[in-house]
Amino acid sequence: MDKAVQTDFKIAILGLGYVGLPLALEFAKHYPVIGFDIDAERILQLNSGLDYTLEADLSKVDKLQVSFTTVIEKIQNCNVYIVTVPTPVDHLKIPNLAPLLSATGMVGRLLKKGDIVIFESTVYPGCTEEDCVPVLEQHSGLTYNQDFFCGYSPERINPGDKINTLTKIKKVTSGSNEEIAKVIDQLYGKIITAGTHLAPSIKVAEASKAIENAQRDVNISFVNELALIFDRMGIDTADVLAAAATKWNFLSYKPGLVGGHCIGVDPYYLAHKAEALGYKPEVILSGRRVNDNMGMFVANKVVKLLIAKDREIKNSKILILGFAFKENCPDIRNTRVIDIYKELLSFGVNVEVFDPWANADRVKKEYGFDLLPELDSQHYDAIILAVSHQQFLSLDYASLKENGAIIFDTKSFIDRRFVDARL
Repeated sequence: MDKAVQTDFKIAILGLGYVGLPLALEFAKHYPVIGFDIDAERILQLNSGLDYTLEADLSKVDKLQVSFTTVIEKIQNCNVYIVTVPTPVDHLKIPNLAPLLSATGMVGRLLKKGDIVIFESTVYPGCTEEDCVPVLEQHSGLTYNQDFFCGYSPERINPGDKINTLTKIKKVTSGSNEEIAKVIDQLYGKIITAGTHLAPSIKVAEASKAIENAQRDVNISFVNELALIFDRMGIDTADVLAAAATKWNFLSYKPGLVGGHCIGVDPYYLAHKAEALGYKPEVILSGRRVNDNMGMFVANKVVKLLIAKDREIKNSKILILGFAFKENCPDIRNTRVIDIYKELLSFGVNVEVFDPWANADRVKKEYGFDLLPELDSQHYDAIILAVSHQQFLSLDYASLKENGAIIFDTKSFIDRRFVDARL
């Protein structure tokens, strides 16, 4: 087995989004890699040297041992399959394992004796062995931990972060038995310069991922709740946090919208498993409720500001700056800016959204409205800074204020002199 680690790996990556593509390119520096995705347009773009996620440099891809395909049969000769497909929640906040189990079934139909299947998709503890392994066995006719083996290594990609990239973030690894765990750990150790942490079991590795994001979610929900309280008191949350942060052990979190592919989703996976075991996770779910309601709070606060200035609400014109789920990044997955947008529409407001990072076609396809191609109007009744893209620092907020705009800053990002309210 050790010899195979050094010389015989041929790796298939299933799912070529924010997680799978960087992983494929890094492994391709050492091993033959085939990247598979069911999205034909995505494969066409990658083969043309384009990456809409902006997470990978494809300029030197021709020098790597990598190819991209939508043809599942092309990965049948691989012996390591790494699954990096999305694991979203549905409209009821229930984990949707359909993409994961579909990809697992594809792998199962190709599985051979001695193959290793590694899952990176975020799941609840136990999912790999309780949900995915039976699918692999069913489609392959092989026996788990006898004919084929599994591992789990949670992804830790931070979209838009050019400092903490894939190779610079310590990687948690695990395997279905002691020998395979070491093999998988060595495999990732080949590309992760920050080092690896070998967890004692797959379930432990799964749980570690779930609590990473649940912890951040709960901490952010606390300061979001403080923002709601301090708004009623008429004091600025940022001022309070700045004062509190002078204590050495104060944890500095900021209020705001909580979206994206991890923090706004993963806690529901942990909660789902807990409830299946008969435990209702009060802290996790209460934090989710607070964070999920922040977009509605922002929209209603802006409407109240307009009313206070005797502005007519219906048919007023409001600009939202930013639509991606975080700053300086094109990622629009699970963006909670949509909550502000929808709530404002319910008041009969004319809402425009400008985001120089987000892809207009993807926004139209996934959310059903058109982004402004550029900022061509200086006359708005209100402006909401929803995402702190660097480009927004250079806007002439003084002129916007002179033209009558109320400015709400959700990120404490704009010069305070021009802001009417902020989180």
